[in-house]
Amino acid sequence: MKNILITGASSGIGLEIAKVLEKNNKIFLSGRRKSDNKNYFALDLADDNSALKLIEKAREYFSSEIDILINCAGQYIYKPIEKMSLDEINYLINLNFKSAYILSSLVIQSMKKNNWGRIINIGSISAMVGEANATLYCATKAALSGLTRGLALEAAQNNITVNQINPGWVQTPLVENSLNDTEKQEVIDVTPQRRFIEPYEIAKLCEYLISDSAKGLTGQNINLCAGLSIGC
Repeated sequence: MKNILITGASSGIGLEIAKVLEKNNKIFLSGRRKSDNKNYFALDLADDNSALKLIEKAREYFSSEIDILINCAGQYIYKPIEKMSLDEINYLINLNFKSAYILSSLVIQSMKKNNWGRIINIGSISAMVGEANATLYCATKAALSGLTRGLALEAAQNNITVNQINPGWVQTPLVENSLNDTEKQEVIDVTPQRRFIEPYEIAKLCEYLISDSAKGLTGQNINLCAGLSIGC
């Protein structure tokens, strides 16, 4: 049984990952929504010092170090580049990239000491193929990809793997509420498998990546996108 910290776990992909992994592991969750669960800490990871607070809370809950970190916190803003405000730019960079970087830096030392660890970053297919009117989102997820590859090399000799999952369109409450029926059909029409990815698929891939069966898989960007990254 491993100690797992999952960010962005109050709903959607993060929550589904938590449901799958809690069966055989001890988990601690964070998100922006409030919860009375003892293994949950509500905070906004875009805020300064929030990452350190989260690590301290998780260590207190586990009474030991974190074995596995899953960086799932993130936000999507659909807006032309010239209309992005400075506040929006700073917020998206801090939440989508900087928080994952800092959290990784705070757990890697104990992972190296224990000669075992797993870090999974939840990116986006937009980091690989680009998306008009979501330039900053693409840029932050691409930066996360760079973090994944660089840190994988730093930790390769310590039995630590670092990988990134890049989902395409995922069937989450956020998508359900933000797209009308016509827009949903447009997404399906340009996706080779003609469907949305289910959060459960991402959770099961996380389950594999943290296993010893995947110990040789590191520094990789895995496009779980129903074929969206290869064309339509």
